[in-house]
Amino acid sequence: MAQRPAFDEILGHEGRARPELAALGAWLDATPGDELARRQAAAEATFRQLGITFAVYGDGDAAERIIPFDIVPRVFLPAEWARLSAGLVQRVEAINAFLDDIYGAQRILKDGVLPPDLVLGNPQFRAEVFGVRPPHGVRAHICGIDLVRTGPDQFYVLEDNARTPSGVSYMLENREAMLRLCPELFRSLRVAAVDSYPDRLLQTMQSVAPKTRADAPVCVVLTPGHYNSAYYEHSFLADSMGIELVEAADLFVDDDQVWMRTTAGPVRVDVIYRRVDDDFLDPLVFKPDSMLGVPGLIAAYRAGTVAIMNAPGNGIADDKAIYSYMPEIVRYYSGGEAMLPNVETWRCREPAALAHVLDRLPELVVKLVDGSGGYGMLVGPTSSQAEIADFRAALEAEPWRYIAQPTLALSTVPTLADAGVAPRHVDFRPFVLTGANGVQVVPGGLTRVALRDGSLVVNSSQGGGTKDSFVLLEEPGQGQTQRMGGMTQTQVSG
Repeated sequence: MAQRPAFDEILGHEGRARPELAALGAWLDATPGDELARRQAAAEATFRQLGITFAVYGDGDAAERIIPFDIVPRVFLPAEWARLSAGLVQRVEAINAFLDDIYGAQRILKDGVLPPDLVLGNPQFRAEVFGVRPPHGVRAHICGIDLVRTGPDQFYVLEDNARTPSGVSYMLENREAMLRLCPELFRSLRVAAVDSYPDRLLQTMQSVAPKTRADAPVCVVLTPGHYNSAYYEHSFLADSMGIELVEAADLFVDDDQVWMRTTAGPVRVDVIYRRVDDDFLDPLVFKPDSMLGVPGLIAAYRAGTVAIMNAPGNGIADDKAIYSYMPEIVRYYSGGEAMLPNVETWRCREPAALAHVLDRLPELVVKLVDGSGGYGMLVGPTSSQAEIADFRAALEAEPWRYIAQPTLALSTVPTLADAGVAPRHVDFRPFVLTGANGVQVVPGGLTRVALRDGSLVVNSSQGGGTKDSFVLLEEPGQGQTQRMGGMTQTQVSG
């Protein structure tokens, strides 16, 4: 994909509001910059008071930080959202089918669609849970599919997140801030509501409870504890769903069943939404020195007495080398072409691809196959000669650890900057829930914005911020709608 000028999602290429977004363009024109700044500061003050913070591991400044919030929303038109939703459902269904297959019959490997060593030799493939089929067969209950946009109709999947995707609390809190601080926008635009997410998540949890416990399943959120960078989200979701937030010490396993310690005595647990990585989940199976896991949990999971969301071993679907095969994976399991294409990707484990990447290193983005958070990557056009030389040496030494992609002209959205409103690059993480009753896409998501001029790195750990994501509705009766009128929300049945 050749480099071209960035497409602005509100202003298009001409610098005037796209006709469908005239109301938002008029709002931007009519609202003074100092007023936008005042509202933005008010939102961030609220986030700080609520404790919506994160920590950057390894940073010399260990203080908790808020992720900067931008007051100008990102907007998806109804037709755009319909196409995205269909593509997201197709992709998540394929991810679930892939995970079910590689931990079972491994048909995709036997049929030669993927190199067996790419899966079986991958550190994220957990042989400890091979042959285990979770309740109802669902493994990727909560997926965050990261998307980028390069034009009016050009959307690409940047990466898949099927382990423990984070950020949904920002989606919800950003909307609360916009409802309070920019009520006029909700009077002029029909915006799909996102506040039902905790209810949808709880329904998903309940739906995948073991069949013997389907009547009144007990669900919990398992957190590593308050030192974890996403602890606010863990507690926020547990509180919003009205279920217990637990740590490892609150749970125990007896006779291959998971129990929760309470003041009234042990209570059996049926579904665990875990925010603990595989390595620390059960010291009897994974890291033996883990204090964050529950001894015997995998034995209970293997016995089918508890559902774990997301399933252990899902990290293989997040691997960026596996990502490069997603078009083939989607085709294999769905029988059709992927509605949401990948970004063009070179697998450096292949000699021809490695030679191509080394020849064009200053032009490309290079990533660790197991990297995340914006770490372990090279953005060639913005890197120094020394950084490029270091990456060249790393690629030559361990090429199998890397993939490379072209530098895309990511779309921009007007963003409040020091000198006023200016375009900044964005990506998007929608959240997709899969339960026993099917797949649903939450009508919104987390828009991350690169706040530095010209930067393509949106991760919060690398200086990025977030925006609210509006999904517009055309007709009454198309699901939920969220409008302002004395701070009320109207839900229109579909």
